[in-house]
Amino acid sequence: MSPTSAATLAPSDPAVEASAVLRVIDVHKAFRTGVPLRRRRVQILRGASLTVSSGEFVGLVGENGSGKSTLMQIIVGLLGRDSGTVQRPDRLGYCPQYPLLWDKLTVKEHFELFAEAYGLAGKDAADSRDGLLEELQFATYVDYRVEQLSGGTRQKLNLALALLHEPQLLLLDEPYSGFDWETYLRFWEMAERRRRDGMAILVVSHLLAERDRLGRVYELRDGRCELV
Repeated sequence: MSPTSAATLAPSDPAVEASAVLRVIDVHKAFRTGVPLRRRRVQILRGASLTVSSGEFVGLVGENGSGKSTLMQIIVGLLGRDSGTVQRPDRLGYCPQYPLLWDKLTVKEHFELFAEAYGLAGKDAADSRDGLLEELQFATYVDYRVEQLSGGTRQKLNLALALLHEPQLLLLDEPYSGFDWETYLRFWEMAERRRRDGMAILVVSHLLAERDRLGRVYELRDGRCELV
């Protein structure tokens, strides 16, 4: 397995490299599939490399099964890599494609749980929570259990929890799945405001129609990232 040069895949602009918040360099990942004694090794990532800088909104596209979510989980630390390097900040926000929520907990209890995990103090946590509830317009559901929420409202909570601690790097995997049109547009407005304030954002999608909203777009193809 020959390594792929990160220099051929990452932006060549020195300013982008100097302000990079996320660096993914030559990441490889394979899975074993099949029944025992007939298992085979399937290579998903073959030297994937990308860079995201402060104040930059970057897209990652690719066909279903191309490895986008696998790469995202490796960046977050939920999945190990076979080789390669991932450099990312400690203050990270992750909005997975499928909300990781607890049915019996209320919206408010989710905010409290994540605030504790992020190390947010009482007033700071409450102010951030209230701002996100207003911004995403689901404050009326604050005392509802997750099992009582629609799919779109669950996704709002999923996004709000990723933003609660104002991360340096925000990772979004199909973040607007289940949003109505108004919330979809509001999502892009929220993301743009945070980008202007210096947040680094990487958004993953199967098909990304909003190309003009993004600074750069990578396509994950044959296990490698290429700028398009």
